[in-house]
Amino acid sequence: MNNMTNDDRKHHHDSRGDQRKENDKKNQLESFTVDHTDKEMRTNQGVPVSNDDDSLKAGKRGPTIMEDFHFREKMTHFDHERIPERVVHARGFGAHGYFQVYKPMTELTSAKFLQDPSVKTPVFVRFSTVVGSRGSADTVRDVRGFATKFYTEDGNFDIVGNNIPIFFIQDAMKFPDVVHAIKPEPHNEIPQASSAHDTFWDFVVNNTETAHMIMWLLSDRGIPRSFRMMEGFGVNTFRFVNGQGKARFVKFHWKPLLGVHSLVWDEAQKLAGKDPDFHRNDLWNAIEMGDYPEYELGVQVIEEDDEFKFDFDILDPTKFWPEEVVPVQTIGKLTLNRNVDNFFAETEQSAFHTGNVVPGVDFTNDPLLQGRLFSYLDTQLIRLGGPNFHEIPINRPITPNVNNQRDGFHRMTINRGITSYSVNAIQGNSPHPVSKSEGGYVHYAEKVEGVKIRARSESFKDHYSQATLFWNSMSEAEKRHIIEAFHFEIGKVDRPEIRQQVVDMFNNVDEGLAKEIAKGIGAKPPSKPGGTAVTTSSPAVSQENTIKTASTRKVAIIVKDKFHFHELKQVIKGFKGYGVHAELISDTLGTVKSEEGKEIHIDETFTTSESVMYDAVFIPGGKHVQQLLLEDDALHFIHEAFKHAKTIGASNEGVDVLANAQLHGIAVSGTDNSPTPIVSKGVISIRNAANMSSFTNAFVNALSKHRHWVREKQQSS
Repeated sequence: MNNMTNDDRKHHHDSRGDQRKENDKKNQLESFTVDHTDKEMRTNQGVPVSNDDDSLKAGKRGPTIMEDFHFREKMTHFDHERIPERVVHARGFGAHGYFQVYKPMTELTSAKFLQDPSVKTPVFVRFSTVVGSRGSADTVRDVRGFATKFYTEDGNFDIVGNNIPIFFIQDAMKFPDVVHAIKPEPHNEIPQASSAHDTFWDFVVNNTETAHMIMWLLSDRGIPRSFRMMEGFGVNTFRFVNGQGKARFVKFHWKPLLGVHSLVWDEAQKLAGKDPDFHRNDLWNAIEMGDYPEYELGVQVIEEDDEFKFDFDILDPTKFWPEEVVPVQTIGKLTLNRNVDNFFAETEQSAFHTGNVVPGVDFTNDPLLQGRLFSYLDTQLIRLGGPNFHEIPINRPITPNVNNQRDGFHRMTINRGITSYSVNAIQGNSPHPVSKSEGGYVHYAEKVEGVKIRARSESFKDHYSQATLFWNSMSEAEKRHIIEAFHFEIGKVDRPEIRQQVVDMFNNVDEGLAKEIAKGIGAKPPSKPGGTAVTTSSPAVSQENTIKTASTRKVAIIVKDKFHFHELKQVIKGFKGYGVHAELISDTLGTVKSEEGKEIHIDETFTTSESVMYDAVFIPGGKHVQQLLLEDDALHFIHEAFKHAKTIGASNEGVDVLANAQLHGIAVSGTDNSPTPIVSKGVISIRNAANMSSFTNAFVNALSKHRHWVREKQQSS
């Protein structure tokens, strides 16, 4: 039950195991795929189409004739091609991949897909925002969904999670209320995809169980850099049950191998306008380039005998299990390696459900989980047109789903035989139940007794201690971002009494936090001492302690005619060695020519791109610098990157651009011939350099740090 070793984590490219399940799912989807290349056009009934441009008319200028079956079929399908969007998590994006366990987990669970390290279990993952409609932007401040469907040999298993380990409410009875409050206000449908409005914060201050979740939402977790750099959590408490019937409480985690990183608020807002599909583009392009996103599956496990030994209730969904108290055991790896062929057929029609479990996984009395077991299935019945949504290819298990359920809207299976009931003698009682010894699902035999009552456990009444724990765990920069988020969110609240209530409520979390909130929203500071008795922290929840790597990061290289070709070539080659991608930016598309007469193609222009779309900026040397010094767009590009604490670099004459930009508090290379670059708060510069290796190494090292928060503090002081 200890964490896996590096040997356990190895890639299984030379696996001897049978990959049947992975291939079965891929083949199943391909059997429904239509290739439109060089095909004759036919109607849905298979009739060849001679003209798809003109309706059938009584004369060239006459009325359309309703006997035109092709027109009627085409228009009818168009009129009905939209389905209801999800009530929440409407905006999403998905990808295919596979999961491999590191070693048999027999001691913890009998789930078959967690036993054989040689087997690749096919998966489909859908990432999403929660509040906004399908047409909203990717980079809004919101919780992100992280839903994973495992197509196992024992049926489909879904982990329906988020990028935050807890939730707003303790009991699913309040789920409609929190969603109604956070959605656009009903009288004017404003604001879209935002929690910064009166009804939501009115709900918050009158339902103080939300305090902990609000701290996470207003932290950097609410604006992730990428789906590839986003943690995932199962949120609810489940059970693992092993072959001997022993059960343990478990929480699921997805740990991205690129680390957990976020945007800053200003760039998140600008990206919503510049590239509202930023996260979609990032995931799609990474997979197309072979930068397959990878996440390790981890589990936190609590023995049943230890259920009540903690200072929080382990079934309370507004509480997380600190990793320092209950360590995360990494048990396998998820790799996303294939984009969808059709967004609607796969991503939009995918249906996830917390109730989709396999033998070896069971439920608990988590009151939010109990409500989700009803809600997910219920909403899919109307959204996907009836009870047969499991027959849609993306939702079909790789195992045959044989039972006595028949008919209904959109039935695709043609059932043979005359019996559709059990027990029967006509067909020898087929299909028949599977015994426990043969692998049939048997619910864990938990003893349940009690008086029917509408109430919550006393152990759920602490609403502030873990919110304080989270605040204590944040770095200085993360705390500053949370305060700024409060200023924006509550600054959008019209009613002054609600703004004051927010200050008073979060005084219960931390007095210093409440005072800082009050400063920015025109409210009074708290009138009484605040905070809780909690003085401990959980370093695992701070993104400052995450994995730091430059791999797959994007660098914008600004060039014009007369740049140094060999200098640029060295740097780009060095970037590739670290897995860093470079794109060339100029004022027009086409090509630019170096001083040596070499031509290179431009990827983007100052009009089609912006520094917010990149992780860093680099300006190579050359005579082109004389033009860049007069290029307002180039200077704006650099200033924006600097403002957002990103890595910036320049070499040789390119350093003059940084000097001209007057970056506050930054030292740049002078006229010396030192082979060592100057590194100043994430700004890298070197003069008179022919060999660019030392510069490239310093630049990539700075890039791997994600951001240089010291500059942000300097700008705010």
